[in-house]
Amino acid sequence: MAKLNDVRVLTVSAMMLALATILGFLKVPVTQLIELRFAFLPIACTGMLFGPAVGGIVGGLSDILGFIVKPTGPYFPGFTITAAAAGAIYGLFFYGKEISWQRIALAHFVRTVVVSFLLNPLWLSLLYGYGFWAVITARFVKTIVMFPIETALLYFILRPAREFSQRS
Repeated sequence: MAKLNDVRVLTVSAMMLALATILGFLKVPVTQLIELRFAFLPIACTGMLFGPAVGGIVGGLSDILGFIVKPTGPYFPGFTITAAAAGAIYGLFFYGKEISWQRIALAHFVRTVVVSFLLNPLWLSLLYGYGFWAVITARFVKTIVMFPIETALLYFILRPAREFSQRS
């Protein structure tokens, strides 16, 4: 948390927060339960650059800011917890570590299990009354299709971001 006293950390985190919020609006709806989004990229970058605490904060704030700017339903704090957990997971896997295909795939797998198969189905079940297993089943196909695409996106974004941050 001491990192939040650093102007560079605050500035880059604010830019990543803005980018995550904007990318959160760019969604491709597949079904009522499934949307393809890309806000995870700047959140993962923040976790990689500044660690799990800052990554989690940016993740959680991106959910809150996205709701304030453009609400798409009722506010539910569970989704904020989910977004913060995703940023923290990426920070745990990437902060101060080499960015490799294996590490990215493992981090994204853990994030997918925790977020897509545990937390989000739980929140959707509580909020809308959908069956927990029905939500997981509906998300399974999307996850299988998107996992390699999202893993590749992470690789092609995080590698240059790490190299750029090391030069600065």
